[in-house]
Amino acid sequence: MEEDECGLAARILRASLLLVHLGEVKGFQGVFKYVKECFLMSNYEPNVTTAPADDYAAGAAAELRMRRESRNTVKTVTSLAMLTALTYVAMLLSKLLPQVSGFLQMDVKDTVVCIGGFLFGPLSAAIISIVVALVEMFTVSDTGPIGLVMNVLATCAFCCTASFVYKKMRTRKGAVIGLTAGTLALTAVMLLWNYLITPLYMGIPRETVAGMLPTVFLPFNLVKGGLNMALILVLYKPVVTALRKARLAPEREGMASGGDRFDAGFLLFSLALLATFVLLVLVLAGKI
Repeated sequence: MEEDECGLAARILRASLLLVHLGEVKGFQGVFKYVKECFLMSNYEPNVTTAPADDYAAGAAAELRMRRESRNTVKTVTSLAMLTALTYVAMLLSKLLPQVSGFLQMDVKDTVVCIGGFLFGPLSAAIISIVVALVEMFTVSDTGPIGLVMNVLATCAFCCTASFVYKKMRTRKGAVIGLTAGTLALTAVMLLWNYLITPLYMGIPRETVAGMLPTVFLPFNLVKGGLNMALILVLYKPVVTALRKARLAPEREGMASGGDRFDAGFLLFSLALLATFVLLVLVLAGKI
């Protein structure tokens, strides 16, 4: 308050001096000179009234950002929880699918996990897969920790690989490339781990398992990855569009972005791919 009064007094003093000197000045040039000098002198006054307002505005903006980030975090956690529940349901429904060679179970839960990975990144896909595998082990699975490890490895190999590629290329082409890479990664990883783990789990010689790699495990994992790939291509856009309308998914450019027009050709390709892998599942299971 004292600084404001001193500043006001200084301005009044300068104005008085200006009026005194104006009587001694001859011509318009001199008047303009004194006015300019007094104006320049006033600019050296410290601005004591705007700083608190600037601080308040900055604080309000920071608080607004924190609230927005908090709301986004809540939405993300809610979406991941919902996707985890849907993944568990998909796992239960997969139990109805035919088995291959009497012990290999086709599984479509990777479809839901990969949709979560496409939306929120590879780490989210890994978290969903681990949580669902743990719940499955304690509820409906009879394979124990070995089944847990194999489930997590298979799902992460497929979903994390596909999600990582799609994160770099958020287009339909990127999705197809990512899902293809995920299928290949799933096949390679599971060939190795079936060779290492299956003899311990089933109690059969490793040589027997080695003979099953090209005839049983290779086609099974290729068809499993292809089936999930086709399901993702068919379901991703309607599922993510519904989540975005409910404000549970981020608005990003990609396969299901708002401005992406309907492509009948791509849909027909996806449906044909799905039909192909469904038939392959039935062939492997000996149903046709």
